[in-house]
Amino acid sequence: QVQLEESGGGLVQAGGSLRLSCAPSGSIGVIYVMGWYRQAPGKQRELVATITTGGTTNYADLVKGRFAVSRDNAKNTVYLQMNSLKPEDTAVYFCNFQTMWRHYWGQGTQVTVSS
Repeated sequence: QVQLEESGGGLVQAGGSLRLSCAPSGSIGVIYVMGWYRQAPGKQRELVATITTGGTTNYADLVKGRFAVSRDNAKNTVYLQMNSLKPEDTAVYFCNFQTMWRHYWGQGTQVTVSS
């Protein structure tokens, strides 16, 4: 079964940067929307950013101007460049791929921002 494999999480000081990436372990067909979500302890999972096949992006208000989502369609990979990180960005970050038939979720990668 195809899985999404994430990388790039870790511990960083406030004001620092991290870059997350996510790619499938096998072929899953055309990926219409790639996205990132996050879930902090005790909170619901929330949208961070999405990007369509054509490159149209959408961001949560809390990350606009600090995060940038991009994708490499040839590699079926999505990236999330996170700059000016804040302690409130601490969460488990999940990638999500939407194909014609279903959504795929990554296992999550921890991002911790210390003050």
